[in-house]
Amino acid sequence: MSTITTTNPATGEMIETYPLMTEQEALQKLKAAHAAFLEWRKLPHTERAPYLTRIAKVLRDNADELAALMTRETGKLLKDGLTEVEICAAIFDYTAEHGPDTLADEERTHGADGARGVVTYQPIGVIYSIQPWNFPLYQPVRVLAANLMAGNACVLKHASICTGSGLRLRDLCIEAGLPEDLFQVILIDHDTSDRLIEHRLVSGVTMTGSDDAGRHIGSVASKALKKTVLELGSNDAYLVLEDADIETAVKFSVMGRLYNNGETCVSAKRFVVTDKVYDAFISAFVDQMTAIKMGDPTMDDTKLGPLSSEDQFATVKKQVDQSVAKGAKALCGGTAPDRTGAYYPATVLADVVPGMPAYDDEIFGPVAAVIRAKDDEDAMRIANDSRYGLGGGIFCKDEERALKLARDHFDTGMIRINSFGAADPNMPFGGIKDSGYGREHGGFGMKEFVNVKAIFLP
Repeated sequence: MSTITTTNPATGEMIETYPLMTEQEALQKLKAAHAAFLEWRKLPHTERAPYLTRIAKVLRDNADELAALMTRETGKLLKDGLTEVEICAAIFDYTAEHGPDTLADEERTHGADGARGVVTYQPIGVIYSIQPWNFPLYQPVRVLAANLMAGNACVLKHASICTGSGLRLRDLCIEAGLPEDLFQVILIDHDTSDRLIEHRLVSGVTMTGSDDAGRHIGSVASKALKKTVLELGSNDAYLVLEDADIETAVKFSVMGRLYNNGETCVSAKRFVVTDKVYDAFISAFVDQMTAIKMGDPTMDDTKLGPLSSEDQFATVKKQVDQSVAKGAKALCGGTAPDRTGAYYPATVLADVVPGMPAYDDEIFGPVAAVIRAKDDEDAMRIANDSRYGLGGGIFCKDEERALKLARDHFDTGMIRINSFGAADPNMPFGGIKDSGYGREHGGFGMKEFVNVKAIFLP
């Protein structure tokens, strides 16, 4: 029987081995989730909410254990894991508090005589959730919380390297009182996953991952006429405009590039810097990136842990090497240390131009690509010169001008002004172009997989 083996990327030590499920075993989980959905959908939103509140409490009660598990499986800093648990608990709390109002029936009128109409948001069934490894708890939670509130069931296929985190999340949901079959975790290969997408009991598919994976999953789902929400990769640009405060720009650029060891969809990745402030920014940025302490992710003073796996290490190394071979200059980092573990140093690449991986593609690791722009207008042009459109940022002392640029010109789903952050329960999360479609958080995710039903009364 095929198995999944998880490995600690900081030490190379094996953590656990799990057997893969057969297709029939996976289908039994799907059928059980559908049966649980048929009962769960009968509860009003106000009766679903307390389940979510209890899950939030159980997550907080087990924060240390969950953070340690995520660190063992993916190499993320222990303190980042604790932050992730709290974000997940906050998402459950937000959804419990706001879900009943967000999903409440709406009174409308219809016809020339203004007859009564009702718009109601009804659950559709089992949502199949395919999630990556970079946030082992947050990625499945943002799907789970919204869909439980909407009245749906959820079946999770998690990334193999964080199998333990996915299974532990389910255990804790059950401990919090969630009906046992409503949330399932399945351990299957890609071929079995494709057949599951096509199954009649899967009503919707949501996936976070690369744009190539999104194309495949979106194609399989569309052939089966299944709705999808896809949150894919990105190569987020952060603009340092002519009037930027350099200290602020450097502070949040370092934070934005290294958060979660640089393995975040909405990391700051391309730094588009205007001529006027280029020298000042690059000098301070390189100094701070050079000073970053890399090491054991469980230690409080560590600022950068290992990449999630040896495969991810090899990918990042190849992308940097190819960029340098095409003319990029490594101002710091760029060479992996001779040590055990999937460690790659904080790296700054300058002279980055189209045709290099650092310009065209997403580097999922602690590698910053600095691109020189002639002026503010040129910086905005370069920022939008990407097939991706998830997030981005603007450093500019004139906040109203930055707001106008973000609103009217930045071709992404999310823009940070003079700051950096990953996600907030009260703000929509998602992108455009090759970064996918659909939105999560901010109440939007609760309406992605519902039947928006129009009822016409006389």
